[in-house]
Amino acid sequence: MSDAAGSFPVHPGLSGFRRAVTKELWEDIVPFWCDYGPDHEQGGFIGRLTNGREVVRDAPKGLILNTRILWTFSALFQVRPDPFFRELADRALEYFTERFVDPLYGGAYWLLDARGQVINNMKKIYGQAFVIYSLSEYFAAFGDSEALRLARETFDLIEKHNRDAVHGGYFEASNRNWTIAEQMRLSERDLNERKSMNTHLHLMEAYTNLYRVWPDPQLRQALQELLAVIRERIAEPHSHHFFLFFDDEWHPRSSAISFGHEIEASWLLDEAVKVSGTEPSPAVRELSVQLADTVLREGFAGDFGIYSECSREGKCSASLQWWQQAEAVVGLLNAFQLCGEERYWRAALRAWEFIERHVVDRRQGEWFYEITSERKPNLKLFKICEWKGPYHNTRACLEILRRLEKLNPNQEEKLCEPG
Repeated sequence: MSDAAGSFPVHPGLSGFRRAVTKELWEDIVPFWCDYGPDHEQGGFIGRLTNGREVVRDAPKGLILNTRILWTFSALFQVRPDPFFRELADRALEYFTERFVDPLYGGAYWLLDARGQVINNMKKIYGQAFVIYSLSEYFAAFGDSEALRLARETFDLIEKHNRDAVHGGYFEASNRNWTIAEQMRLSERDLNERKSMNTHLHLMEAYTNLYRVWPDPQLRQALQELLAVIRERIAEPHSHHFFLFFDDEWHPRSSAISFGHEIEASWLLDEAVKVSGTEPSPAVRELSVQLADTVLREGFAGDFGIYSECSREGKCSASLQWWQQAEAVVGLLNAFQLCGEERYWRAALRAWEFIERHVVDRRQGEWFYEITSERKPNLKLFKICEWKGPYHNTRACLEILRRLEKLNPNQEEKLCEPG
């Protein structure tokens, strides 16, 4: 691992940054998903698209992709009320309610086939979190009471069936009928453990978004407990890293480091406190800055791509994925806003430059899934798939632009100075 907080070249500053992000969002990411996302033959949205923009007709359709598309077009509509964004958000909601929602036990299925038939009926809490996250955003955009009802119902199901009343936190997965599952693994690369950092992080994210539109006391209490779990159980106080997997009693079951999740958490934690006021802000802000500082020192390659994963001994994955790069820019900007240190501003610019240089697909549109150590795209991985949707990069662009609007334009000259 390298200390990336070194010397920096001159950058275009606030206005140039804003123009670049605006152009990428509205002229690349959004048109790509409008043009290539919908499945006009089998309904909903396509399950997989190659880097050559070829549709994989028999690909499964995942809950995560559908809910992230629902969130994306709901969020975009609130910034630009384009009727086509409403149409695509409605399309995602309709497919979700007709195909993913379990009419017998409630909650949402994990995976469907290309025709919309259930092939995995598990209730993985990571997936249920994105149900809440997306439905809350749809309600915020369009005021649909049924969407809010479904979000609240999902919250109640999680709290009833997967909350660990003894040791705190939440169990990873349930069977269709909400009995706790034996197979907890989220994906093939994850460990089969009862609790994970990833699920708790995104459940906090979902509960935060739900609280924006439904400030319920029980939800506030659950969010407060999630913040405590992340600070007291998941965050390692001396290294300022996260443990990734745990048993019931929160004994760590892995030692790997996920820099992408840590930089993402650094701003999501701060956002949770701002939205709900669930605990004194300084305690969470301190953790937010500590996470960002550690990632800045340890988590970036020399050209400012953020590593996917590293061991505690410093051996890092050679490949870099699109979502970590997106979250890095937001996390670094958030750290700059929290503490005012210009090294975070300059690091955010460098991280965006890496995206522009290596991650954006200038020929076929959108972003590559993965960049190799030689800084070449891994074309074997899909442009669209169960895990590759528009959520990370769309949200990053929206967050960057929102945060840049809050910066003082008089800072422009200072922020352009060489490091």
